[in-house]
Amino acid sequence: MKVLVLTGPESSGKSWLAGEIQATFGGQLVGEYVRHFIQREQRDTCFADISAIAQGQLAWEDKARAARPELLILDTHLLSNLLWSQSLFGDCPAWIEPALLERGYHLHLLLDPVAVPWVDDGQRCQPQLAQRLAFHQQCEQWLRLHQQPLLCIQGDWTQRRVQTLESVERWLNSAQ
Repeated sequence: MKVLVLTGPESSGKSWLAGEIQATFGGQLVGEYVRHFIQREQRDTCFADISAIAQGQLAWEDKARAARPELLILDTHLLSNLLWSQSLFGDCPAWIEPALLERGYHLHLLLDPVAVPWVDDGQRCQPQLAQRLAFHQQCEQWLRLHQQPLLCIQGDWTQRRVQTLESVERWLNSAQ
């Protein structure tokens, strides 16, 4: 099983590209639990919700891992929970980072927010490019600090789709 994660700031195309990857290469796609949580609760999240959201994300991921697909595509993982918690609340539950580090992820596609518009979907909260760039930088710093394999994806929608599909194809072929 090869595990691919899409990560980066909001409104950078993670969900869309995850779907494009699945449509092109197959595999099992795990969505973003926090979206489900917010829709279910119909309120803004608070610090007390972070553990429940992270546990929900892990449960979805674990269920998909148990099916042992050849390719597991994660629209997000605990890194987003960790960084959003720190960004919004100045703290993060202590168990999240060790839980993230104990799992195996074979490739992270880190999406750059430049060159694509921010889209308000009712759940997003970083309309300013500077905010999304800071989040992108935090993602990249964490991934590099923890020596996680990553490729940076950038450009307009067409460019990032081409970059993503070509990169995933090369990665899948080299991993065989």
